[in-house]
Amino acid sequence: MTQASTTAAISITLNGDVRRTSARTIADLVRELELDPAKVAVERNAEIVARSTLEDALLVDGDVLEIVHFVGGGDHQTDDDGWEVAGRRFTSRLIVGTGKYKDFQQNAAALEASGAEIVTVAVRRVNVSDPKAPMLTDYIDPKKITYLPNTAGCFTADDAIRTLRLAREAGGWDLVKLEVLGEARTLYPDMRETLKATEVLANEGFHPMVYCVDDPIAAKQLEEAGAVAIMPLGAPIGSGLGIQNRVTIRLIVEGAKVPVLVDAGVGTASDAAVAMELGCDGVLMNTAIAEAKDPIRMAQAMKLAVEAGRHAYLSGRMATRKYADPSSPLAGLI
Repeated sequence: MTQASTTAAISITLNGDVRRTSARTIADLVRELELDPAKVAVERNAEIVARSTLEDALLVDGDVLEIVHFVGGGDHQTDDDGWEVAGRRFTSRLIVGTGKYKDFQQNAAALEASGAEIVTVAVRRVNVSDPKAPMLTDYIDPKKITYLPNTAGCFTADDAIRTLRLAREAGGWDLVKLEVLGEARTLYPDMRETLKATEVLANEGFHPMVYCVDDPIAAKQLEEAGAVAIMPLGAPIGSGLGIQNRVTIRLIVEGAKVPVLVDAGVGTASDAAVAMELGCDGVLMNTAIAEAKDPIRMAQAMKLAVEAGRHAYLSGRMATRKYADPSSPLAGLI
């Protein structure tokens, strides 16, 4: 146990807000905030504290501190509206797939236009007849973009588990997307097999983001089984029909303690905006971008739609009414 953890808590004002802390020194406080003391500047009681003295600068009850760091300049939104899954933080709420593009170059260009930070990737056998053939990693760097291995094409829990074990061995990934399909015509999830796979994967240290039916009860069962994100379908995979049941998606959002992302069925930008207006944490799509006549422009449209839908949700929409309510008063007309 550190000395800081045994110190009685004191009250300070940090960046304008009152905060209780057991940190002994300013450096301890900075680390408590999960910041690097070497990358911040500190002012205490209107006086700059030299960075070289942060380790020795004792905190006192009533101290008023400002802690700052460098950010990009310019006029931009300063509030952090990112989201977290399994301890990882992301800014973009759009996740894109890597299938159906005409080539890897187009895929990479669409990803850049979308602003997405996560891409889903299928696990497939190496082409042993042409081991020098281009690979996705040649165009999308897994050190810069988070790869989310998925189990597309798996129809049993055992196949899905085996696939993700291989994915972890290949790239060290433990944040994964689980989908276990029931049959090939609808590509609806088999929830019994999905729940079984979720439990096994969670017990093996995976962090499964799970594709599921738009059912609040099933969503809660998956969360209890270890799912780190719930991903209800908006409509069948690749259908482009948009969100078919807004009520159940909203119920899932209201009941979940983990992120909820609409997965499958998005056809155009308005569908993505609807998902975000329902309070979802994000949207995953592939076909809507890859099969557009101009995938790059559609990727940009989806980026803007997700952002607009999120802003609309946070704004709090107006109430709906049965009758008209004029914007301008009717009294005083000429």
